[in-house]
Amino acid sequence: MAESQSKTYRIQGLSCTNCAAKFENNVRDLEGVKVAKINFGASKISIQGSTTIEEIEKAGAFDNLKIRDEQEQVMEKEPFWKQKENIKVVFSAILLLISWILDKQYGDGSNMSVIGYAVAILVGGYSLFINGLKNLVRLRFDMHTLMTVAIIGAAVLGEWGEGATVVILFAISEALEKYSMDKARNSIESLMNIAPKEALIRRGHHEMMVAVDEIEVGDTMIVKPGQKLAMDGRITKGASTLNQAAITGESEPIFKTVEGEVFAGTINGEGLLEVEVTKRVEDTTIAKIIHLVEEAQAEKAPSQAFVDRFAKFYTPAIMLIALAIAVIPPLVINGEWSEWIYRGLAVLVVGCPCALVISTPIAIVTAIGNAAKNGVLIKGGVHLEEAGAIKAIAFDKTGTLTKGIPEVTDFTVLVDGVSEQEVLGIAAALESCSQHPLATAILQKAESQNMDYHSLVVEDFTAITGKGIKGTINREVYYIGKPHLFEEEGGLTFSEDVRIQINDYQNEGKTVMVLGNQIKLLALIAVADEIRESSKEAIRKLHALGIEKTIMLTGDNIGTAKAIGAEAGVHEIQAELLPQDKLAFIKQWKQKYNRVAMIGDGINDAPALAASTVGIAMGGAGTDTALETADIALMGDDLSKLPYTIRLSRKTLKIIKQNITFSLAIKILALLLIAPGWLTLWMAIFADMGATLLVTLNSLRLLRIKEY
Repeated sequence: MAESQSKTYRIQGLSCTNCAAKFENNVRDLEGVKVAKINFGASKISIQGSTTIEEIEKAGAFDNLKIRDEQEQVMEKEPFWKQKENIKVVFSAILLLISWILDKQYGDGSNMSVIGYAVAILVGGYSLFINGLKNLVRLRFDMHTLMTVAIIGAAVLGEWGEGATVVILFAISEALEKYSMDKARNSIESLMNIAPKEALIRRGHHEMMVAVDEIEVGDTMIVKPGQKLAMDGRITKGASTLNQAAITGESEPIFKTVEGEVFAGTINGEGLLEVEVTKRVEDTTIAKIIHLVEEAQAEKAPSQAFVDRFAKFYTPAIMLIALAIAVIPPLVINGEWSEWIYRGLAVLVVGCPCALVISTPIAIVTAIGNAAKNGVLIKGGVHLEEAGAIKAIAFDKTGTLTKGIPEVTDFTVLVDGVSEQEVLGIAAALESCSQHPLATAILQKAESQNMDYHSLVVEDFTAITGKGIKGTINREVYYIGKPHLFEEEGGLTFSEDVRIQINDYQNEGKTVMVLGNQIKLLALIAVADEIRESSKEAIRKLHALGIEKTIMLTGDNIGTAKAIGAEAGVHEIQAELLPQDKLAFIKQWKQKYNRVAMIGDGINDAPALAASTVGIAMGGAGTDTALETADIALMGDDLSKLPYTIRLSRKTLKIIKQNITFSLAIKILALLLIAPGWLTLWMAIFADMGATLLVTLNSLRLLRIKEY
């Protein structure tokens, strides 16, 4: 039955960028297909229109590609040496060895050895020839075309042994390239199988195993000790420690109890949990991570875009150079046709752009996959590259450098004859209408004293951006916010004693809020937000990595900002900022440092995050806004991941440059060997194969980058 509309399929066996482009074109030409777009890094193809899996597989038959539905579980791969293509390579290599022995025994060009070489060529290079000849007829010049011309030319010149060697070395190169690409993609493939495919669900009085696709929001999921969670949800009964390494990269278990948020793919420790499912399977955090990482792999980094543009001109240029070497010397200096045609064929072989074309995407795929497994979501090669060139980093304070869980440390009543209970009740009633993080601290203090602040009705509630809030209670207008709110809004002045008290609190690193009405000040409320344990060490590591400037941006007062900034170890502190002020500072520093990163909670400071070169969100786990808006999300709400991200990015940039330089250098070196006639066909294919393998293995070094 034909599939219609937009559909995404996973591809098994896709390892070559040229093959990927050809496959995309073949699918696009299928009847009923309107649009086809391939994601090489994720090994997926998205199709708009109507076709069948069988038709898509026919379009990829030239490279033995296998297609499956995106939602299907990852197919079990056969061991490397049991795969059909690799068995053919081994058989061809044995034939080549036997033919070489016959050659030595019966002399060059013996019928037995020629037949052996010819069979080795056919067995090892059948699919190569078919594709190469089709491309040649269509004047489409890719590596298959170049290899086919070279091997046929070798056979015509009587170089059967070299032709067979070229076929086998090329086949070995492709097999190892597929193996390496599969290894690079394994980091994402493994994520796909982290969460179970079914869960124990209670509906009414019955418990049953239900496939995740059939689990609905609101269902009760029962998770036994040692089991993995299949869905995101909220604990309704029980308490346990959960290993969230799959989401955050941190293997240290987190204790959670009733109302705690839990994620699919995490492992329950010792307690029996009942969890209310809050998201469908396609909306779980792990599903979003997989989707975003795969989309990130499809986005071309600047270096990859450069290589793609270069390759468009490179391949035709190699064809022209090979033709010139084969034809011009015999015509101009009466050179031997067979000798110069042979040299031209060697140029075709060594000129294959495989190593160059794969040099960037395999590094990007490996780095993004490694980052995802370590709790860092990088949403594209461009952001990965940009992070490596960052010179300055701006930090939001609350929730980034600090834990973001403020607590009331001091509550000072400023008027006689009014109890703390009465004043705290007014403050809590006002803050119950607010969404500000500091409001939580006041409400928690009120609730800890069992205050019934809900009985106070707040009317005409208004948030005063960057300053505080106001509202009417029992026909009296009250304000709560920063000290200067009262000077600007109500024209009230502070006594010297109150100013000294405010300064003392602020110098201790506390945020001070003032509660009052239009006539007088009622109370000072000091709130402290502890600095994260990881902040100081993370900033020290960033300085050690050569980050030129670290800046803390906060809307908090200068006293608190200085105390937190000094403890964290940042270079510069900017306090009492409104959102537009933070945006202005980011623009200013971009002019000075060229590339500036901004790190915040992914919800506040959106303009500054958007204006920065790289926007980094804290706490991506379960936070939809962070996953959607940031260029990079630190899933574990942990700043220690930031130095790791910078190191990974820089190492990726370094490896990409090494790959491109090495790919071009080995081509140039091989071409220089043409003039004295030292470059043979087997040397040419060995150089091409060696370049491809070294580029691939060099990229796989990125899997070893860990936190330090």
